[in-house]
Amino acid sequence: MPASLIASTWPLLLGMGVLMLGAGLQSTLLGVRAQSEGFATAAIGIVMSCYYAGFLIGTVIAPRLIRSVGHVRVFSAFAAIAAVSTLCQPVFVTPTVWGAMRLVTGICFAGIYVVAESWLNDRATQETRSRLLALYMVVLYGGLGAAQFLLLVSNPTSDTPFMLVAALICLAIVPLVLSAQAAPAVDTPRHVPFLELYRRSPLGVVAVTTSGLMSSIVFSLGPVYARLSGMNDTAVATFMAGSILAGVVTQYPVGMLADRLERRAVIAGVSLLAGVLAATLTFWNDAPGVLLLPIAALISGLVLSVYSLGVSHVNDRLEPSEMVAASSGLLLLNGGAAVIGPIVGGVLMGRYHAPAYFAVLAVLGAVLAVFCLWRRSRRADVPREQRGRFIKAQPETTAVTDESQWRDAAGNKAA
Repeated sequence: MPASLIASTWPLLLGMGVLMLGAGLQSTLLGVRAQSEGFATAAIGIVMSCYYAGFLIGTVIAPRLIRSVGHVRVFSAFAAIAAVSTLCQPVFVTPTVWGAMRLVTGICFAGIYVVAESWLNDRATQETRSRLLALYMVVLYGGLGAAQFLLLVSNPTSDTPFMLVAALICLAIVPLVLSAQAAPAVDTPRHVPFLELYRRSPLGVVAVTTSGLMSSIVFSLGPVYARLSGMNDTAVATFMAGSILAGVVTQYPVGMLADRLERRAVIAGVSLLAGVLAATLTFWNDAPGVLLLPIAALISGLVLSVYSLGVSHVNDRLEPSEMVAASSGLLLLNGGAAVIGPIVGGVLMGRYHAPAYFAVLAVLGAVLAVFCLWRRSRRADVPREQRGRFIKAQPETTAVTDESQWRDAAGNKAA
């Protein structure tokens, strides 16, 4: 990667890495603290889903705000509001207030990701975009994974970790504010009707939607599962770190298979394997930690790769001129499903306790695998020479990475 590109983007990447430390700690902290405060598991699921509802709102309003006042001001304002909403949570320890603050956080983080990813897309060229986005994803996943161990340096039942989250969010502003780079312009993508997306690629749409359900459960209810299973703070941090970092490890092997084999076969295989492993842990309640942690991490890694596979499959069915518009619709589908996932999972975990976490993932994986096999019997696959490139996955908190990747794929197909 050219040194000039690194020089022009490292302040933004540094800021996003610090922000991910705060975001990752906050997500796990809320699940652990809510459990210790005696919140009902269903209430915890609703509180955590409010983030995704806010994220949907933020993806709609953020581009318009950026066009009005600019990237740096939007980034700074949203970060400041997110820090304030975090500090309100230890002051008002109730599900209602936490849900409202989680909604605000989702709105703010959506705006921050729109700023960051549109900035990176503007700096990248056709030759460097994939590498720059890959570096960006490593920073995001690395920050989210490392953040889990910050839970160990402070007592989650105290106010200290909330202060740490707020401090990290505020600190993330500094590199961007001090950067001398000119901010890029951003366009608000138009929407594509969901029915048209489904008509073009039923499996892709279902995979993207199912991914929203499963990934939101992993990120939001993973800490709750760990706590219900009797894990201490160290074990909870290790469980979540492994679950998140596994998403980095699985992306390239899955991507290689998806580019070399029929995508639908890979989607079916990934979802079926995730479902079988999740079903195993559902009934193996006393699995030793030496087996539980790697199996759970593998399940999460497979789950987090489903979005990439779904988007890539949709990409194969679209013309280059349609890809950017379609990304907005896919993002809304994924985010809308992510709102529902923690609610459903939380209700079921409240009734059936910890095993329901993996049971829900097992059912969703099995349903997607069956639907995939049914679609294979209904439509021929896209010839390999007409496929787009594999779209790398994104964590639960990104907003427009897929748009820049769609543009990259569009350029590759048009070339």
